[in-house]
Amino acid sequence: MNSRLELPGFQPVRRDQLRPERVHDTYKLQKKLAEPTVCSECGAVYHAGRWQWGAPTAGAERVVCPACQRIRDDYPAGFVEVGGDFFSAHRDEIMSLLRHREGREKGEHPLARIMAVTDTPTGVRVTTTDLHLARDLGDALHHAYQGDLAFHYNEAENRLRVHWQR
Repeated sequence: MNSRLELPGFQPVRRDQLRPERVHDTYKLQKKLAEPTVCSECGAVYHAGRWQWGAPTAGAERVVCPACQRIRDDYPAGFVEVGGDFFSAHRDEIMSLLRHREGREKGEHPLARIMAVTDTPTGVRVTTTDLHLARDLGDALHHAYQGDLAFHYNEAENRLRVHWQR
């Protein structure tokens, strides 16, 4: 036996075999959309294989983008829990930082949005349509104000929970 193909139990990988998804995301597009396509709710345009901001061309197909669908279904991908005495004393400043960060991210990635900001007994819960935005908000808080930052990723649900307090 001088080649790997002759080893008992070895089967070469066939490129035409289907591989199971590592992470299943119901909101991820299953196939490419016709171009151009526009979101009927937010106006984002699907062009060159991704969602982006821009003017839709005449005759564009109309669908609901994954972010608007998450908002409609009230099914966030990210949760950012913000609390502590420092938050209570600087609430407006911290919320302004979070909104600014969202605006910057949403400018480049239309699917990254804050869904809702809800008061909790210890602070606020910010829900997002995107895992990366939740992480970015947590990192921004930690960079600006230090404090305690923790990330909890649930692979089964494909959700990220971020906790920050000071």
